[in-house]
Amino acid sequence: MDLIFEKSRPGRQACAVPAGDVPAVDLAAVIPAELLREDLPLPEVAEVDLIRHYTALSRRNFGVDVGFYPLGSCTMKYNPKINEDIAKLPGFTDLHPYAPASFAQGSLQLMYELRQYLSEIFGMADFTLQPAAGAHGELTGIMIFKKYFEKTEEKRTKILIPDAAHGTNPASGALCGYQTVTVRSNAEGGVDIEQLASLMQTDVAGLMLTNPNTLGLFERNIEKVAGIIHEKGGLLYGDGANANAFLGKARPGDLGFDVIQLNLHKTFSTPHGCGGPGSGPVGVGEKLVDFLPIPRVVRTEAGFAWSYDHPDAIGRVRTFFGNFNVMVKAYAYIRALGPAGLKRVAEIAVLNANYIQARLKPYFDLPYERPCMHECVFSGTRQVRESGVHTSDIAKRLLDYGYHPPTIYFPLIAPEAIMIEPNETESMETLDAFCDAMIRIAAEAKDTPELVKAAPLTTPVRRLDEVRAAREPDVCWKG
Repeated sequence: MDLIFEKSRPGRQACAVPAGDVPAVDLAAVIPAELLREDLPLPEVAEVDLIRHYTALSRRNFGVDVGFYPLGSCTMKYNPKINEDIAKLPGFTDLHPYAPASFAQGSLQLMYELRQYLSEIFGMADFTLQPAAGAHGELTGIMIFKKYFEKTEEKRTKILIPDAAHGTNPASGALCGYQTVTVRSNAEGGVDIEQLASLMQTDVAGLMLTNPNTLGLFERNIEKVAGIIHEKGGLLYGDGANANAFLGKARPGDLGFDVIQLNLHKTFSTPHGCGGPGSGPVGVGEKLVDFLPIPRVVRTEAGFAWSYDHPDAIGRVRTFFGNFNVMVKAYAYIRALGPAGLKRVAEIAVLNANYIQARLKPYFDLPYERPCMHECVFSGTRQVRESGVHTSDIAKRLLDYGYHPPTIYFPLIAPEAIMIEPNETESMETLDAFCDAMIRIAAEAKDTPELVKAAPLTTPVRRLDEVRAAREPDVCWKG
């Protein structure tokens, strides 16, 4: 497919601009020369060429409305379009975020009730909706850690993070001034209890635990983990990005978590990544409520209002009050499904992941052989050992079968990792078709490894020099 610049022909244009009906002004006479921009080298094409070019490009786009996204730990699921429609209602979209509270009673009520729903679902005392996404929620949660220990006048300099945690956890701890210390996993993919006990001393603020972790495994010893942390006066942080695995089945607050961050844009119906903004609410236990960000929505006799009178709060962590349109979609999702529906989400997510694990287990190595939660993690070590085909080759070959590849080479503790998350919105027919493709690739890796190593064969662009692309990005068009 030609670039739009290659289709350019001098003199062609996609629109006709009428002559100006006001006197012309010499820009050089009113704007300093150093601020004037040179003419942009824009392509010259007819309207029909312009439309056809961008329509053809759109057909090469891959999205969750087009096909299955098996991306692990990202919950790239189909979301009901009605939630998008609700978020676009004029009463929400036309309201300025700094409108007086008296003009925004409906929106304030929605935020107030969403906090209540999340608190009930996850067993926490209260939530803040300000954080803009998951990693921002992590940072907010650890800022609350920091403020808590300042209040108790304890000097805590370290924070523990399992080697199967989400990759942003160490960054969140470091940004708050903590030294991050890694806790290794045990043979079944959970936290090594003995090492955790030896590392958890009075200079440690707590543990950041992704549960289920990036291996797709639930922490079986969660009560022991919480006991070890709390015995030394520490706090237990829960990375709840994978909450679709346990909705209605377990409440982190009941398990001993003091803080939990969620990803509304993963678990509660919002386009993820480039599909839209995120939202990372943070929930806390009773003893940490005073440290939540301000302002907070409170209910008064006159209605809903903003409250700033919280002297121990960590302050504001987001302009305005968070990504409100994401909250609307999450609110609609929760109201539509109700308790039984949310519980069903977890049941199907776990069932789908274990179905894929069972079907692919004979063809790919399984580093941790136990029932998984929302995702399963395989390893391409068998293919490397038998024919020199690596996980990256398998992922590129999947493109030829029309599938977006799953997450690969993560988590790092699984060699040649292939992390697959089917989530709860995919049918058995979709899962079977994906598994059939993976099984065919496993056979190709054995019988015709050179084919897999050459993949992708059907995409507009073949194999790229990935190392050079990462180290020498060239994003400028040179006309």
